[in-house]
Order: sequence, then structure tokens, then C-alpha cells
Amino acid sequence: MTTTLYHNPRCSKSRATLALLRERGLEPDIIEYLQTPPTITQLAGILDMLGKRPQELLRKGEVEYKERIQGRSLSDQELLALMVQYPRLIERPIVIHGHRAAVGRPPEAVLDILG
Repeated sequence: MTTTLYHNPRCSKSRATLALLRERGLEPDIIEYLQTPPTITQLAGILDMLGKRPQELLRKGEVEYKERIQGRSLSDQELLALMVQYPRLIERPIVIHGHRAAVGRPPEAVLDILG
């Protein structure tokens, strides 16, 4: 079964999640999503696997959130487009294992999808 990690190597939670996967004998396909953001279709699929809506995966402390989203009423499609355009808005790390996904906050949260 394939495991994918949407990873930011500068993020301690993302590094810890990668280490946890490797401790479990998994070598994930690593996507540094700040350099290679998901497409709108890919992000929508990830959200479906997570069972979340776009606003639940937003990093609200980012400048892009404050400048482009905060206080505005945006549709899911508009949020997805902004998340792809400004990938720092996407919460990290995200692990996909087979057809299941989890956000590694805390890193141990991904263990539920590995079994």
C-alpha cells in the first residue's frame, strides 16, 4: 500500500510525522507541498478522505489567511483555489495511506490510518 506525506521539512510536526512513519517501516512518497502544491482536484480528494471541508484545513495564523480570507465569506471552491495558490494555507503534515488520510497534528494522529 502506498503512503504519501505532504511535507514541509521546516515544520517540526512534519519532521516528527516522517520519523514516526519511518519507525513503522514505511518510506512514504514525500511531496514538499510548498514547492509542488496539490491541484484543486487533488486537494478536494484529500479533504474527502479526511472528512473535512476546506476551512477546517486552513492555517489561520498565516499572512495569506489574514489578507485574503479572514472576515470574508468564501465558497469551498474559492477556498480550494486560494489554498492551491498559497499552499502555506494548507495545514500540515498530511499523510495518505491507501484511501485514508490524516493530519499529523499531533504526529501520532496518523497511526489510526496505518492499521
